[in-house]
Amino acid sequence: MFVLLGLTIVNTGEVSGQGTRVGFYSRTCPRAESIVKSTVRDHLKSDPSLAAGLLRLYFHDCFVQGCDASVLIEGPQTERTALPNLSLKGFEVINDAKTQLEAVCPGVVSCADILALATRDSVDFSDGLSWKVPTGRRDGRISQASEANNLPSPFDSVAILTQKFAAKGLNTQDLVVTSGGHTIGTTACLFFRHRLYNFTGNGGPDPSIDPTFLPTLRAQCPQSTGAQNRVALDTGSEFEFDRSYFKNLKNGRGILESDQLLWTDASTKTFVEEYSDSALRFKSDFAKSMVKMGNIELKTGSDSEIRTICSAIN
Repeated sequence: MFVLLGLTIVNTGEVSGQGTRVGFYSRTCPRAESIVKSTVRDHLKSDPSLAAGLLRLYFHDCFVQGCDASVLIEGPQTERTALPNLSLKGFEVINDAKTQLEAVCPGVVSCADILALATRDSVDFSDGLSWKVPTGRRDGRISQASEANNLPSPFDSVAILTQKFAAKGLNTQDLVVTSGGHTIGTTACLFFRHRLYNFTGNGGPDPSIDPTFLPTLRAQCPQSTGAQNRVALDTGSEFEFDRSYFKNLKNGRGILESDQLLWTDASTKTFVEEYSDSALRFKSDFAKSMVKMGNIELKTGSDSEIRTICSAIN
């Protein structure tokens, strides 16, 4: 059971899974979590957009080969080179934390755990919440670009997204609440411009878009230029982790088609309604789903290691 105390989620029951547990480094590297947290804080001071970057980095890691930091590995044909991952950011935060941890606890803290902790801290520092992160993950030794092609896409239907989440042991509620991570961050026009022009084949926009919002979007994303222009996923609140993302969906102001579909699809609409009404419920359920997602396909034994450098296999 999760209990909300202030803005910290405290788990009063069992949160471990497949070898992870809260406080895994309490004896072997007691400063691990505080070092990661201070590193995230320092980077966000100079670039607040890194909060959303770290959250996205974690999602893209966990959905391919599990939460094993395989997305951090550099080299030809690695996950980092896959099309969905070319715009990922936040690598420097993880590398910075790893360098500091290797100085005080060499060979102890995995890159996978650093990424999990940094993601939690990035949400916390965005006026979101904190939660207890089970640690004890090991780093994967395989990273292949081809395996990143089945990541959840902004062009997917709710049915397809539900299937992709189910394949990772996550349910429809997990899909909706983790999509709420889009309450921070931006996206490029190329991922949603099709909604603004000729969406129906007769020159009209996506009818689910609030007509009064359309001129704003078209100004930011012209029909034939500006494919890389950045637009806030949560209009008016791109740096604050709050429930306005869900309010925007109800008002036809979702940016990505896959986001707006959460409001129009019967299987997900109820959750959008609930989270738009209660920030407490949204944040509490988000923490639960993040812990759940953090235990996807964890590595053990000879197929894993504790990397010395996060961007390279030992």
